[in-house]
Amino acid sequence: MPTERPLPSQRQQDARRRVELAEQAARAEAQIAQPLIDEFVAEATRRGIAPEPLRATLISGATARTDKQGWYLRKNRSLAIGTDGGYYVLTVPGGTMARLRGVTLEPTPPPMVIGRGGRDGETGDLKEFLDWRLAAG
Repeated sequence: MPTERPLPSQRQQDARRRVELAEQAARAEAQIAQPLIDEFVAEATRRGIAPEPLRATLISGATARTDKQGWYLRKNRSLAIGTDGGYYVLTVPGGTMARLRGVTLEPTPPPMVIGRGGRDGETGDLKEFLDWRLAAG
């Protein structure tokens, strides 16, 4: 005799809906942010600002090489824009093998505000971070 799955509670339905809405908002934000990133990559290339091999920081604090080149957006090198126009968070899981073999980065949807909810000096508009990086050369 098959067992029936209980219907989700109202609380579960509400939680699922909040997740869906947050994902929808992140996609909409990324659609606005991506042209700014594409413009940044074109301008950095036009100015001859050389990209560099990106390194990721593992949870252990060690660093590892990655499969991407690009420009760091933060002084602590935790965020970068790749030459492919991807937005990369450079804090990744991994252990000794990741440190030895390197890591493959996957782009994440870019936000319009970097470090939302973070400490002062670590947050700001994406455009400000991109302009800062262009000005730094």
